[in-house]
Parts: sequence; C-alpha cells; structure tokens
Amino acid sequence: MAAFSSAQPNSSTAQPDGFPRVGIVGAGITGLSAALRLLKQHPRLHVDVFEASDRAGGTIETEHRDGFLIEHGPDSFITTRPGGLELCRDLGITEELIGTCSDCRRSLVLRNGRPLPVPEGFMLMAPQRLSSILTTPVLSLRGRLRLLAEVFQPRGPAGTDETLASFVRRRFGQEAFDRLVQPLIGGIYTSDPEKLSLQATLPRFPDMEQQFGSVIRGTLKNRFAARSETSDGSGARYGLFVTHRDGLSALIDRLVDALNRTGRCRLHLNCPVGGITPVDDSRTPWQISFRRDATPQRFSGLIVTTPAWIAGELTASLDDRLSGLLRDIEYASTAIVTSTHRLDEFEHPLDAFGLVIPIIEGRDVLAISFSSRKFPHRAPDGHVVLRTFVGGATQPELLDLSDDQILERVQKEMRSLLGLKTTLRSADVWRHLRAMPQYHVGHRDRIAAVEQRMQAHGGLELAGNAYAGVGLPDCITSARQAADRLLKDESLTRLAASV
Repeated sequence: MAAFSSAQPNSSTAQPDGFPRVGIVGAGITGLSAALRLLKQHPRLHVDVFEASDRAGGTIETEHRDGFLIEHGPDSFITTRPGGLELCRDLGITEELIGTCSDCRRSLVLRNGRPLPVPEGFMLMAPQRLSSILTTPVLSLRGRLRLLAEVFQPRGPAGTDETLASFVRRRFGQEAFDRLVQPLIGGIYTSDPEKLSLQATLPRFPDMEQQFGSVIRGTLKNRFAARSETSDGSGARYGLFVTHRDGLSALIDRLVDALNRTGRCRLHLNCPVGGITPVDDSRTPWQISFRRDATPQRFSGLIVTTPAWIAGELTASLDDRLSGLLRDIEYASTAIVTSTHRLDEFEHPLDAFGLVIPIIEGRDVLAISFSSRKFPHRAPDGHVVLRTFVGGATQPELLDLSDDQILERVQKEMRSLLGLKTTLRSADVWRHLRAMPQYHVGHRDRIAAVEQRMQAHGGLELAGNAYAGVGLPDCITSARQAADRLLKDESLTRLAASV
C-alpha cells in the first residue's frame, strides 16, 4: 500500500493482494495509535485512516513562533496512566520527553480576587499535610476545621454513583468544595460538578471512604505510596506530567512517520465519513460511505474514534439503541486563549504553574496556565506564554462571543487578577467545540450498555475519550484495547490466516 497521503478514497485502495484491510475513522491521537497497534501486532493487515479535517492530530496542535512554543490544545500527559509512555516506548522517543520545571512547582487559586497558593500537599481533595490545611488563607477557620472533620463523617452507601459536589459537601463541607475542590477538578474536566460522576472520574476517593471510613485517613495511611506519586508542590500532581521537548505535535509527527514506514497504512484527509453499514460479505463485512463524492469502501474491520455524538450519527442506520446511547453523552466546549508577553508586563511574578478560579468568584475565565513556567524552553528569557481557558460546562454562553469579545474579557481578567499593565498584543483564540465528554452520573452504566450493544456487531470497535478516561493516555489505551479486540475477532482471524 502507498505511504501516507491526503488522497481521496478510490478504487486504488481496494483490498491489496487479499490481505485484511481495516478502516479507522478519525486521525486524532486515538485513531493513529489504533493504527500503529494493528500494524505492529499483525504483519498482514493494511489500514486506511479517514479524517474529516485537513490535518492529523485532532486537538493536539503546537505552534513555534518568534522563539515561543505554544500549545493550542493539550500540553502534556500524566505518567501514572500507562498509555502515553507505552506509545512513546513503541515509537522509541522516551528520551525526547521532558518533565516539569522544579522552580515554580505550585498552583494558585483565587479567593476574593487574590491569587493564593493551594495548600501544600493538597491533591484534588486529598490533604496529605494537615498543617498546611490549618494555616491556609484559602479557607476560613471554620472551613479549615470542617475540612479536617472529614475523619468523623459517616460512610455513605457503598456502590452509589454520586456527584462530585454531593460527595465533597458531605465529607469536607461547602467551603472546601467551593474554594478548593471545584476549581482544581474543574480545570481537568471542564464540567458541572453538580452532574459529574465521581465513580466514573475519581473512584479512588469513594473507595477510600469505604475502605478506611475517611478520605483523609486513607490518604495518610497510604502516605508513602502517595508521596511516590506526587511532587513537592500543591494542586495537580505536577511531578507526574511530561511532554515532548518540541511540543505534542512532535508526538503526532513521530506517529505518522512510524505508520508511513510500515508501507501498509494510508491517511485520507478532508474525507468525512457519512455512515457505516454491514454488508453480506465474509471477507469485507463492513462498508464506509463518505459525505463527499467518493466510492464507498469495504473493510474486514472498523474502529471508530470520533467523538461519541459523531459515532452515534455514523451508527444510526446500524443500531438505533447504540446510536442513541452514544448521542446521549453530553459534551462541553472550551476556548483557549494563547498569549505571549514580557514578564515585566505583569505586576504578579507568575511564580507558579497556573491559577484556577472557583465558580463562586464570578469571573469570565476558568483558569490561566503559565505554560512556559511549567516546561522549559517555551519562551525566550524574560518572556512568558499563557493559556487562558474560557467556557466549559459552567459558562457555555461565553462561547457565543466573538473572538474579539473573548479577547477583551480575557484582557480585563488578566489586568484584574495578575496586574497586566499592557494590552494583549499577541493572542489567539482557539475553540474546541463539543470536545470534552461529560461523565455525568450514570456514565458507567451507559458505557456498559454501549459495550453490550457492541457485542452484536463483530468487527466494529469504538475508542476515544468518551468511554473510560479523558486524558491522552486514556485515549491511547482505549485505542490499543480496541485494536486488540478487533484482532481477536473470529472473522478477521480466519481471513488473516487464509492469506
């Protein structure tokens, strides 16, 4: 098969020499990872990857400009989830990964308009240093005492799918939820905490409640293990985050190069898929049709890596129930404003990795990441790269604003929160529409129902961030698992053995 190209599908992509051919819908990190897994695990397979846009990589996009390295999508991945490091090992690029800088390894949270340090050792909702809770100005004395009183709270019912908001209020109190937990976790999931399923997102916390009777007690009893997973800072576990030294787009480039070298993979850009249907053919039981003028293509197996709502549209004629389950998964939209500055343009020293902002502060931004403070070589000396997050599930109306209006609001917030003394001279708005799946209460049951429906459609697999994790490592693991399931499909195995 030809090397990677942007050609439209045509008769030249017919099954080569009788070898099994797998189609992948979507060329983000999930689709490309699935393709690599298939080709590495099976020397007879050929793969076609179909992408609706004009580039591979999905939300990952790195820009190099005037000495700045700017990420317009995700900027790193966590190493406690194995997928990211496993992919980098497969590509032979682990030595190209870099960790976070050690000198500003802390996060800030806004209280009454003032950026304050998150209590040292406070990880999402697990305080590992009780002394830092007793002295933090982020909480009132009453709020501190109520948080520490978590050790005396009774266990909730086991196995209940509870919202984040309900769990934290019940165990730690309203103030701890409003001032610490909501902004820290909101920065990860861009979700409404009144709907977010704790069991689907952070199950270790209800597990600690059941096992130890208290999250604090469980955290302290596991202190040695917890220390091995954390940095010396506060907020997110920054010591566990890594990225590629040249930006995450370099990871996509290495993936494309690896697929290209196999000689058994072709990428079709600007090629939106219109539907998938089963056909009566034992060798190629699945057909893809396209939204543009292109001949439908048949495959021995398919992996769909699009957002769940698109997967639901593609399967509408195949399985109404499956389609409905997928389309019922809600998504949030976010805008990221990337901006470059001189450090002396701010009154605040920006001596942290970023600032998270509680909903109760009533601001027009969710968080500001001090990107070049997190990773080295992101900005020239004396300069900084900032990434400001707007919208999400709690402020969706802000995405209706024009780019100029969003920039105006971000500039106003930077002046108020960080003491910006100039105008935003170098800034761009990057919109990620319906990009973040919302793991609402009932999500695990919905995914179990999806998996049950999929059992009736052998040779068709789903993968992506809508199912069992929203981070890059989760997407990669989902891709690898989908590829492995497909390789175990009986019809594909028989076909591969016959050629």
